[in-house]
Amino acid sequence: MISVLVVDDSVVVRRMIVDALANEPGIQVVGTAADGKIALAKIDQLRPDLVTLDIEMPVMDGLEALRRLRKTHPRLPVIMFSTLTARGAVATLDALAAGASDYVTKPANVGSVSNSTRTIREQLVPRIHVLGGKGKTPAPSRVPASLARPSAPSGPARVAATSGVAPKVIAIGASTGGPDALARLFGAIQANLPVPILVVQHMPPVFTKMFAERLDRQSRLRVMEAADGVAIEPGAVYIAPGDRHMLVVQRGTDVVVRLNDAPPENSCRPAVDVLFRSVARIYGRSTLAAVLTGMGQDGRRGGVELQGVGAEVIAQDEQSSVVWGMPGAIVNNGLANAVLPLNEIASYLVSRVAQSRPSRPKVVA
Repeated sequence: MISVLVVDDSVVVRRMIVDALANEPGIQVVGTAADGKIALAKIDQLRPDLVTLDIEMPVMDGLEALRRLRKTHPRLPVIMFSTLTARGAVATLDALAAGASDYVTKPANVGSVSNSTRTIREQLVPRIHVLGGKGKTPAPSRVPASLARPSAPSGPARVAATSGVAPKVIAIGASTGGPDALARLFGAIQANLPVPILVVQHMPPVFTKMFAERLDRQSRLRVMEAADGVAIEPGAVYIAPGDRHMLVVQRGTDVVVRLNDAPPENSCRPAVDVLFRSVARIYGRSTLAAVLTGMGQDGRRGGVELQGVGAEVIAQDEQSSVVWGMPGAIVNNGLANAVLPLNEIASYLVSRVAQSRPSRPKVVA
């Protein structure tokens, strides 16, 4: 059984979470708390496998509780509860930077108890099973740099995919643990890259805009939330907006972003698969794709198409991933050209982009 401590100042929300988890196999709510101070005391008392933590609470808010918790329990999975607002997005990003494992958004209308309980169950239960399961690996920020590196997959197809072709685009997919991973990745890139970077990070609306603005402030790269019809430019990073699929299409000599509301894929919108399929069509073997930490298998089908056109796909390793679902699906299906710890991916991307293209034959007069 995965034991859960529920922390929220609202009696109604605590009740909804408890009810949502009441009949879930393998999950047991062992206690509740109305503020962060009470929660810290109950964590030492109850030793839960996972904590759900509200952000805005009296006495001690969720951010302060999380910071204190991480000093004594660095590996305890914590799922934040936040509102789907600009303020909620900023606070959630602060929490993820402080070591939260993941987050769920509170239902907009808690007055409809049955609908809200169902929404909480759909968002929360899969995360609890993945993050609260035994054998959970620590978050990237807690992983020592000396971890052993796994060997990269080998084989003729892997060698051919990287034989002297400098990438013209970088496409990145991420989910659980992705905000922190992307912040660390882009922060480690100290110069503008001569190629565009397209990113699908599973996030709801509002959050992606705030996330892009934060990344833009924290890195030397030019980061923005993608807009429909914009021509992509070298050195810029385009984050797919929440609840919109992002793909690229050719328009004359430009490659432009297209956003749409097509049905979710892998229960996700935006979906990594949608982006990967489009860059495979436009850029072919000149694509370098990276699949970072995340729950589920989004990116696997797109990875198959990228492999089919000779593109290169790399995956974050298991030790540095919060959840090794998405990158694990790439590796376990033989789609990864390289498997790297997070702290080595930035230098790998820079070195691959800087790789010299095959020189043209000299013309002899």
